[in-house]
Amino acid sequence: MRFLRGCKPGEIPNRTSKKVAVIGAGPAGLGAAGDLICRGHEVYVYDQMPEAGGLIIFGIPDFRIPKQRVRDGINELEKTGVKFILNTKVGRDIDLEEIISMYDAVLIATGTWKSKTLDIPGKNLKLIYPAFDFIIEHHLYKYGYRKNKPKIGKKSLVVGGGLTAIDMCYIALEAGSEEVILSYRRTRDYSPAGRNEFNQLEEKGIEILELTQPIEFIGKAGRVKGIKLIRNKLSVTTSSGRPKPIPIEGSEFIVEADSVFLAIGEMPTPPFENGRYGIKLNKDGTIYTDDFYRTTRMGVFAAGDVRTGPSLIGPALASGKKVAPYIHEYLETGNWPKELLTTYQKLIK
Repeated sequence: MRFLRGCKPGEIPNRTSKKVAVIGAGPAGLGAAGDLICRGHEVYVYDQMPEAGGLIIFGIPDFRIPKQRVRDGINELEKTGVKFILNTKVGRDIDLEEIISMYDAVLIATGTWKSKTLDIPGKNLKLIYPAFDFIIEHHLYKYGYRKNKPKIGKKSLVVGGGLTAIDMCYIALEAGSEEVILSYRRTRDYSPAGRNEFNQLEEKGIEILELTQPIEFIGKAGRVKGIKLIRNKLSVTTSSGRPKPIPIEGSEFIVEADSVFLAIGEMPTPPFENGRYGIKLNKDGTIYTDDFYRTTRMGVFAAGDVRTGPSLIGPALASGKKVAPYIHEYLETGNWPKELLTTYQKLIK
């Protein structure tokens, strides 16, 4: 996977005196880094993981993306001069304000690494995981960054209908589950992943329970042993273009499972709370920007899923490449919109 744009290792134009910090080594951050290094700027990429790549490396199964191609692209960035500061979480290991003070411009591209949960009885039982978190831990172990393999039961149940849920089914089999069941509240025709992904799961022997949703986790001795589901019917179509699932009273049933994985969506993970550092967030937790990726803090940009919400790799990578020219323009002119600066002043009062 190529992240460089407009140059090759050994063909960097004359260096400028400008330094840019990129927070997040996922597709958006890497795409921006590749463009900015080719414009002659010094680029430093911070990431919480032990290896660059973010979601591409740790959040997606190998069969979907050839990981070596991603690593080759990252190696190209390093040869060109991009410097990676890994195992460093901004907001925990280093303060964002410190980074802003150290660099001429900052790009926040921290993605959506927080999983949504279900607030139903039994939610605190052991071996109930956010699917996204388990997938990451599985790959950390698989690639030698963790000594201990994450625990998984012999019979796993996955909740959700997007690609994370689909991928979790495959990961569960790879991690040691002998039986995997998928529960989705609508039908496969209305799933974000699509009918074909569901069909391929069935070809792998995975059972799919459509029009079902969990209402209670059943446990024994502090560990999950099953999940109570209720059947749904589809009602009127919502603004999303999909019909609304309506629980059918009296249709509850229990499915045995000794590990459960929730893949019901991810949320943006900016390295600060709303208003801190004078940077505004939207109501959904994404970072507020104008059309040119500029935040309310002068010199700070945002791109990728932390700006838009969850997306696919292609749009995230494109976002990183789109923001780079605007960062470059700022580094040359120092211009920042007055309305953004006004909002910044209100936030820091």
